[in-house]
Amino acid sequence: MAKSGREVDTQSVAAFTVLKRAVELDSESRYQQALVCYQEGIDLLMQVLKGTKDDTKKSNLRKRITGYMDRAEIVKKYLDQEKEDGKYHEQIKIEENATGFSYESLFQKYLNETVREVWIQDPYIRQIHQLYNFLRFCEMLIKKPCKVKTIHLLTSLDEGSGKQQQSSGLQEIKESLQNHGVLLEIEYSSSIHDREIRFNNGWMIKIGRGLDYFKKPQSRFSLGYCDFDLRPCHETTVDIFHNKHTKKI
Repeated sequence: MAKSGREVDTQSVAAFTVLKRAVELDSESRYQQALVCYQEGIDLLMQVLKGTKDDTKKSNLRKRITGYMDRAEIVKKYLDQEKEDGKYHEQIKIEENATGFSYESLFQKYLNETVREVWIQDPYIRQIHQLYNFLRFCEMLIKKPCKVKTIHLLTSLDEGSGKQQQSSGLQEIKESLQNHGVLLEIEYSSSIHDREIRFNNGWMIKIGRGLDYFKKPQSRFSLGYCDFDLRPCHETTVDIFHNKHTKKI
């Protein structure tokens, strides 16, 4: 069914908005994010092309699409080489009270069908909200396109009054994951301080605050209580690396 002119115009605006963002990210050397936006924008522009009847407009769109595809291919080759050499590094700064940084928004671009094993090092998976954060992270991992079979967690043991809470909470998460065919291996260390997450596809993400970068919601019925893309964040830095020879923590 042919699209109306209004639908095509709406798609065109959406496409060029995404591509404008791609160019901005590209100029800031945030190449991985730029590539995602180039690919999304090009797909949208292809849909616009299909719905365009005017030959002159079609010709102009094809030229624009070719230009963006050429740039996207250059960025992809650069990223592939950086990954091959183990030199890839990207940094994202999350400002105080910023929103839009749910685990899905932050990690999704690094997850694909090759992800089968994950290593998480975070000394603070202790308190109730931290256990819930870890649970949300695990929920993300078992969704498509991932095919995660094993999750390794290295954390510190709560030696205070929360010891039983931590132990029972992690055991419940382990049993729940087991019902989904995923093995959770838990280790404790009293000397860890660094936070990092590794995927077997070579991506490594280091978050200054670990998984615990969300602020407490204002109330149980405030926006952001359920949807973490709407939850304000604490200020922190996210460093992303890639190494094809990912090692266990």
